[in-house]
Amino acid sequence: MSTDAVVAFYAGGRDVEGRTLDEIWRWPDERLERVHDYIQWVFPTVQPSGVNPDAPRVTGATIRAFAEQPSLRARLGQSLERMLAFYGLHRGAGACIAIDPARFDQRAAIWLHPGNHNHLRLTRIMDSVSTLGRREDALALQRCLVDEVFRGPGRQRITASTLAYWRRAV
Repeated sequence: MSTDAVVAFYAGGRDVEGRTLDEIWRWPDERLERVHDYIQWVFPTVQPSGVNPDAPRVTGATIRAFAEQPSLRARLGQSLERMLAFYGLHRGAGACIAIDPARFDQRAAIWLHPGNHNHLRLTRIMDSVSTLGRREDALALQRCLVDEVFRGPGRQRITASTLAYWRRAV
């Protein structure tokens, strides 16, 4: 898949399933959980996806396009906001990302289990957001996951290997 696919998708185009980013943002949480092939489009990385061979990859040209086009970075920020809500997290004061006390327990019941596939998704999100020009957001998410979730409600529910991936993601 060419670099143009990432930029085109973020500029309003469609993925290989014909979905737009705006449509995915409107999905209910249950659909975000159930569907597994959108995350590689919404949060692309340099590494190829082992589970979605049709997913685009980030290249130097992709990184340059996101650096040069604030609208792409803004849409990436909207993608992050949607997924924060999915996980029961939210923006706190300043650039901080924190547990959302109104949603976290309900949402954590879905994903906060040892070996849950969402732990890999969170790693991908941090990697993608950092690579595509929103490093401070990636660091804020990393701090929230490591300092708040892992040391708090995630104790005994996040494996050592997941924690290591989260620490290396940014």
